[in-house]
Amino acid sequence: MEKKTQPEPVRDQKQDRLLTPQNCVLALIDFQPEQYGTVTSTTRERIDLNVGALCRIAMKYDIPVVLSTVGVDLGVNQGTAQEIRDQLPGVQEIDRTGVNAWEDADFRSAIETTGRRKVVIAGLWTEVCLAFPTLDMLAEGYEVFPVADAVGGISQTSHDRAFDRMIAAGAQPVTAISFGGEIMRNWARGDSDNLREVMNWYFPRKHELDQAGK
Repeated sequence: MEKKTQPEPVRDQKQDRLLTPQNCVLALIDFQPEQYGTVTSTTRERIDLNVGALCRIAMKYDIPVVLSTVGVDLGVNQGTAQEIRDQLPGVQEIDRTGVNAWEDADFRSAIETTGRRKVVIAGLWTEVCLAFPTLDMLAEGYEVFPVADAVGGISQTSHDRAFDRMIAAGAQPVTAISFGGEIMRNWARGDSDNLREVMNWYFPRKHELDQAGK
């Protein structure tokens, strides 16, 4: 059998049923110190690892990113954690007063302006800042992909029931690295090193957390 060294034909990147660099947008909501401080369903280290992977994948594959905070202009919360901001050069924060980002005109406009109907989304907490906009976008015909390992709730029950609710409404959960594989799609493509670089950063850090039990 002939060795396989060439990629399969690339499907239409805008119409593909799966996620591609040309058909999705990444939304990151409320990764702020005040939110981290009340998450107990996972650790901050795990969240940061997987959000970091999302940011790196989005930057390497030119996927638009919508970044939002809550309560910063009100003076009650700090902005996005610096370690996340550092990975998103040129991406501006959209601050809100409400817990449901979809009810904020600027956030909604930022998503709509991309023209993309597949939204990969992560936020703190799972049961509020992730679930509410997910449910609203699904109701408006978007395909929504919550990133299960880049989020957290105030309890495991809160996190799990929020995913039950989103899935029942039609959400399609993914994980950070599954998102990368879906975007990259084929190891023989010329841009596959983008994901290799992310994995070379990701797995040593994951191993450290696994060993430390975090």
